[in-house]
Amino acid sequence: MKILTTWLRALLPELTVNDAQLGEDLTLRGIAVEGIHGLGEGNGSLFEMDITTNRVDAMNHYGVAREAATIYGLTLLPGAAPLPVARPTNTPFLVSIEAEDACGRFTGQVLRDVKIQPTAAVSGPISGFAARMFTLLEQKQISNAVDASNFAWLAMGHPTHAFDLDRIEGGIVVRRARKGETLKTLDGVERTLDPEDLIVADHARPLALAGVMGGWETMITPATSNVLVEAAWFDPVAVRRTARRHGLHTDASHRFERGADFNAAPLASAIVSAFLLENGGYRDGDLVDVQIPALAARTAQRPPIALALSEVHRLLGKTVEPEGITATTVESVLSGLGCKLEQAGDDAWHVTLPSWRLDLDREIDLIEEVARVYGYNRFANTLPTFAGVVKALPHGASEAAVRWTLRAAGLHEAIGSTFCSAGDATLCEPQPGISVPLGNPLSEEAGVMRPSLIPGMLTMIAANLHRDVADIRLFELGTVFSGSTEHVKERSALALGLAGAAATEGVFALRRELDFFDLKGIVEQVVESFAARNVYFDQFPPEYRLTPAWLHPWRAARLTVDGQVAGWLGELHPRLAAARKLKSRVLVAEVYLDRLLALPLRKPAIREISRFQPVRRDFSLLLPQRVSWAALDRALSELGIPEMIDWRAREVLRAGPGMPEGYCALLLGATFQAADRTLREDELQGFAARVLTAVEALGGKLRSDPTSAATGITNHDQDTPHQA
Repeated sequence: MKILTTWLRALLPELTVNDAQLGEDLTLRGIAVEGIHGLGEGNGSLFEMDITTNRVDAMNHYGVAREAATIYGLTLLPGAAPLPVARPTNTPFLVSIEAEDACGRFTGQVLRDVKIQPTAAVSGPISGFAARMFTLLEQKQISNAVDASNFAWLAMGHPTHAFDLDRIEGGIVVRRARKGETLKTLDGVERTLDPEDLIVADHARPLALAGVMGGWETMITPATSNVLVEAAWFDPVAVRRTARRHGLHTDASHRFERGADFNAAPLASAIVSAFLLENGGYRDGDLVDVQIPALAARTAQRPPIALALSEVHRLLGKTVEPEGITATTVESVLSGLGCKLEQAGDDAWHVTLPSWRLDLDREIDLIEEVARVYGYNRFANTLPTFAGVVKALPHGASEAAVRWTLRAAGLHEAIGSTFCSAGDATLCEPQPGISVPLGNPLSEEAGVMRPSLIPGMLTMIAANLHRDVADIRLFELGTVFSGSTEHVKERSALALGLAGAAATEGVFALRRELDFFDLKGIVEQVVESFAARNVYFDQFPPEYRLTPAWLHPWRAARLTVDGQVAGWLGELHPRLAAARKLKSRVLVAEVYLDRLLALPLRKPAIREISRFQPVRRDFSLLLPQRVSWAALDRALSELGIPEMIDWRAREVLRAGPGMPEGYCALLLGATFQAADRTLREDELQGFAARVLTAVEALGGKLRSDPTSAATGITNHDQDTPHQA
């Protein structure tokens, strides 16, 4: 946002520091000045400000001036001049609030015989100080009615609206919209209202989207002579939901969504009314002010907070100046920020909070304000005191082992957002209905606490691919959430994301795209870090609808560890890839890490390398197509032959001359080696017979091949040992 130092100095006539020093001092106190632009002789500077969302009170000139006054101990002038005395009226304007949960305060000021001056006027719609500030800000002038409202929010940050009073039937009612109602807003769009929309209406029809945009039918025109000035307080959530439903983001909604000042409405109304009365007219009756006590108690009438100087010293520590933070310092800072302090003993206070600082709620918030305004650079550099011993986290070693394994596999750790959209949450949640929505989300894209790491992983993969990063190896180890808003459960999870080419060896190696089995191998490495008794992967036909919707129905698998589902892995569903404009094959996996962390880490076993020669036997086999490698691997492992130190698939042939239907050919290589002797031929034959027995139990047999040994078993002497 833009702030004029000329405007600040008009509110702080005692301010003597130059603009550069003012910008630096504000930035050090958290009111960040990103840029300073000179505006010429006598016009001061323009500050480009970066105000955080929790400091909506500083998103205006009066709020920034208040901060400067507190920093330098100056007197801040009032924000508005007094209004002329109102003429008495026999018919007070009617205002009622039906939506008491969403509108805490509504003020209305009736002005009559007002002269509306459009931009076409020779002297412009406004003049004097306001016109000069508009020129320096390059703020477009429209009419004195619109410019008055704009001046109010630039000055003190509170949105207002002016209605043509003669077009209002009866009085004002703040309520929810009724089904089927429509409203043509000031942008000329006819909008169908939702029953949850918060609106300002008269006794016949909707007039405005409350806190968002006014309506076409009651807008101010050059023919307007009687005006109703509205200044209100609307609930941030109600305004945000209404604005999002209609795809609107206005200056008014921007401020109301972040929490406006409950007590600012009368002042804002007075500023606008004074502008409109400069060219004639009068106030018809006093300000109509309707309040909802429950919302006033939640905002402007919060109970005082106890604050003790001893707690300030305990938390903030020593300062560079010997005297440190005194009681006078605390009182000066908090009073300058708008707090009211009542003595509650020696160096202790009861602090009443200002209505414009909804971000202050506890004693620690007040202590932080003291430190912020005092200046963090004025605290001594000291180390915090510590008593006791450092305790490792319960699963710290296990999580470190997972990270080490994945980094060794060539993956890079990433950190995604803790939030996701409702659509992504529904798509990726492990069980339906477990997602936890936020009560006051910043956006629809971050409206739910993530039930899965997959949405964040897909966002990171897409961001890399769209920026021409061809090869992606990412993992995230984080927390996912489930349950309800009242009771949120947390658990650890692990997500993997791969895209691009696999690592190749040799000068003439061909580039190969990563596939499902590359991802499966990485998941297996992670699982092997834990002492699990039984690990297997399985698949389900698409018609069973058991595979998560974010995975390709034919290229996915489920991970099961010791009888519990421990994750899913596979290729991203083509529909999701197309929606995110991903042209490369993307492989993703999510491991329910909390179930692995419940297992102990596998202890490494060390054995002496044998000095005796290994022997490799190749078995040329015919196996039914239904037999998976996992089943064969398990069968060979269960043989319990200590001397069989390695076995692997050398070649697989699924079709060919003489191949029986429903079978495939497998060249199985097995390596035998003893630690204490050279193996004899009769021992090797016995081992081979046991291997064949295991194969036959699965429906397989030796394949007859006239070019190889008659038995279908080939012997290879080896000088290099193999590792199981």
